[in-house]
Amino acid sequence: MLTTPAISLLKQARPDLRIAMVVEDAFAPVFAGNPDLDSILPPKPPEISRWRPELTLNLHGGVTSFRLTIAARSRWRAGFAHFRFRPVYNIQIPRTQEILGVDRKVHTAEHVASAMFYLGVPQAEIPRARLFAEPSPNQRSYVVLHPMASTPDKTWPSSNFLAVAEHLDKRLGLDPVFIAGPGESLDAFARYRCCASAPLEEIKSLLAGASIFIGNDSGPAHMAAAFGLPVVVLFGPSDPDIWRPWRTESSVLSRDGIGSIQVPEVVQAVGNLMVPQPTSYFPHAK
Repeated sequence: MLTTPAISLLKQARPDLRIAMVVEDAFAPVFAGNPDLDSILPPKPPEISRWRPELTLNLHGGVTSFRLTIAARSRWRAGFAHFRFRPVYNIQIPRTQEILGVDRKVHTAEHVASAMFYLGVPQAEIPRARLFAEPSPNQRSYVVLHPMASTPDKTWPSSNFLAVAEHLDKRLGLDPVFIAGPGESLDAFARYRCCASAPLEEIKSLLAGASIFIGNDSGPAHMAAAFGLPVVVLFGPSDPDIWRPWRTESSVLSRDGIGSIQVPEVVQAVGNLMVPQPTSYFPHAK
């Protein structure tokens, strides 16, 4: 999700370039409909080799992406200088702080965009991430809640999510809609509308029509931010400076343990974000 601002900057600077993204099939819908891209390629060496790019930029640095970089047979191979297998990269990108001229933690969106700046894109304000989808039709305004996360220490208790959902339903007239990924159970939230194991295209449409998003630190939070939704995100051990919602009105709640975040804090954050804000392409990230 957070590669899309960098791709947008590249396309604005060099509209003549043909750009392809290599991504697993499960996540290809993140880039579907994006006018900045000419092709979405599967992570298969023959497919990449046939595309034959002049420049391959590795944004991951792992073994698989290294092999795919080799498969591209590009004249220019760029990767961050701290990546493994450094000799394969004839363009080695320095630290983001050096490129941006800052001495602080940088957000992931800044990290990815810094690669474009090093490659020659003029430095500019880094835009919001981009997603494209038609909003899901719904008779009432609704809120999307994502109560899942990759690990238990990043997961707020389900009882707390239910308490927030009840407040949104009874006090604010918002229909709660819970979402989850493949293999994740939403049985605890069955009294409300649930969308489990849905394709990403369906999740995109659902988010595009929502009034607000509430969830743990995870991919759907960044998808919601890409649509410009107000976002309430609950953080566990992850660093909000690096992973907070990018370029949207947001409230980030973080404690030593995610379980110590209280329901009234989330309710208050929702209330603050539901107050109409001046619209801007670059809203101040709270």
